[in-house]
Amino acid sequence: MAEQKRSFLKTWKKILPFMKPYRGKLIFGMIVMLLSSIVDTVLPLFSGYAVDNFVEPRSSDGIIPFAILYFLLITAVSIFTFLFARIALQIEMYMNRDIRKALFTHLQELDFTYYNSTPVGTILARVMSDTSRISGVVSWSLVDFFYSGGYIVFCLIVMLTINWKLALLVVSIVPFIALVTFFFQKKILAVNRNVRKINADITRQFNEGISGAMTTKTLGIEQQNLDAFEQTTGDMRKETIRSIMLDATYVPILSFLTSLAVSFVLTAGGSEVLNSTLSVGTMTVFINYALVISDPVQQLASTISRFLSAQVNVERCTDLLEIQPMLVDRPEVIAVYGDEIHPKKENWEPVEGHITFEDVTFCYPDGHENVLEHFYLDVPAGKTIAIVGETGAGKSTLVNLACRFFEPTEGRILIDGKDYRERSILWLHSNLGYVLQTPHLFSGTVMDNIRYGKLDATDEEVYEAAKMVRAHEMILNLPDGYQSNVGEGGSQLSTGQKQLVSFARAVLANPRIFVLDEATASIDTETEAKIQYAISTLLGSRTSFVIAHRLSTIRKADLILVVRDGKIMERGTHEELMQQGGYYAGLYRRQFSVQGSEASL
Repeated sequence: MAEQKRSFLKTWKKILPFMKPYRGKLIFGMIVMLLSSIVDTVLPLFSGYAVDNFVEPRSSDGIIPFAILYFLLITAVSIFTFLFARIALQIEMYMNRDIRKALFTHLQELDFTYYNSTPVGTILARVMSDTSRISGVVSWSLVDFFYSGGYIVFCLIVMLTINWKLALLVVSIVPFIALVTFFFQKKILAVNRNVRKINADITRQFNEGISGAMTTKTLGIEQQNLDAFEQTTGDMRKETIRSIMLDATYVPILSFLTSLAVSFVLTAGGSEVLNSTLSVGTMTVFINYALVISDPVQQLASTISRFLSAQVNVERCTDLLEIQPMLVDRPEVIAVYGDEIHPKKENWEPVEGHITFEDVTFCYPDGHENVLEHFYLDVPAGKTIAIVGETGAGKSTLVNLACRFFEPTEGRILIDGKDYRERSILWLHSNLGYVLQTPHLFSGTVMDNIRYGKLDATDEEVYEAAKMVRAHEMILNLPDGYQSNVGEGGSQLSTGQKQLVSFARAVLANPRIFVLDEATASIDTETEAKIQYAISTLLGSRTSFVIAHRLSTIRKADLILVVRDGKIMERGTHEELMQQGGYYAGLYRRQFSVQGSEASL
């Protein structure tokens, strides 16, 4: 996505909803820091008073009340600082939590299209790094801005009240500091944008390197991965050095301008002291102001810099929040059935499983040609539809449409005689049992992973689901039985074991529609026999779609669809297709010929 120049205020305005719950704390923090800036403005006056009343006269009269008042002011500053730190930490933690929760919730609502086109590392960088940066800038820098701005204003008022000529000399450096600041901060913002993009790439490479460690080692591509990682981290180093060099140039220039202000005060003020038109104490006050006014100016500039650089983080997070899922329920549907986060299950109709493709034409969102054109298919409830074809032929398209992972470009799909777009997406998905060729298991125990099919299931129900797919004995043979940890992504289990656990999870959900996406393609013969038993006993009363490479698994299907180049070339039962002697018959004979040869060997 091309970078666009965006209005600073327009970008930060999008964060206001996350700041609104804590506006009371923010206002209180700003008031505290304004009071702190007033006290800090007054403190240099004590130095001038001490010089004029204690140092020059060599007298200690009144020094005790002076010391007590000075101590009270210092104590007040300490209390203000404590209150500010406490409030800022609370706001930072709460805002960080709220933004991450909003992002995570929104990610649950996005469809497969987003996840298919967005690297996991990019998502993680936005949810973790960017949110922390935003909450940190809002909680600390926003209140710092009021302190620095208030301190500068109060200093100017005091200086103009005491001696307007010396005040103008000190103020004369402020425009130059402002010009230098805006010049450098514009460049710093551009560099920080590049740094954030590269950081997302590094996070992505870390994620892919860890999750794909086994593939990397089996292919022996460690060096290629290392070279790519070194290239990315090298770019990060270059951009970071650029950012540091800009800061290293910017800060000394500010120090030089501050030194000029001090020299102006010493020159002009010293002449007035010699002419007895200015007291030594007053000149001391102005020297103190000249020395310290650079700090709030630099702090103000640094705060502006942090807001400008964090604008990139805001853009990345709000861009994610503004991504709209391609599949959404209509408002009138949500009003009746609820949405993915707040379902109204009491209004959900039971699913029988009668699925009808009615004049369906479909083209993928990123495609240019129709995958299906004027397609008709009627699947009575409880029937098994097998889909056969070469890799990339379009077998998954039919299933994706039936499951409403995508919607027809034209035509409609009916579930139990009603267009499924007139019911909620979650209503349909909650009645799906989906078993993939490479199932995904969540970190945790075997018991936890099966129970994902029905979160309120009892242990006995979990055991029963495992027994129905003949996984119970396999699970008991694991080191800790049902409490065995499956590892990240199920890494502690074999492919066959993961498949059985995944099947038990789907069975526990008791769906009306089953989808088996080449579920027996990557498992051993013994495990396949267990799953075939489960399929034959469980799918009889449920509508099911079976995508299969092994044709032996689908001979009993009620209807077999042969897909080639995204088109349905043949359809019928196993016996009918064998009698036709077409593509399916040839594929079946070749497959069994190969299997027979392998068996002989």
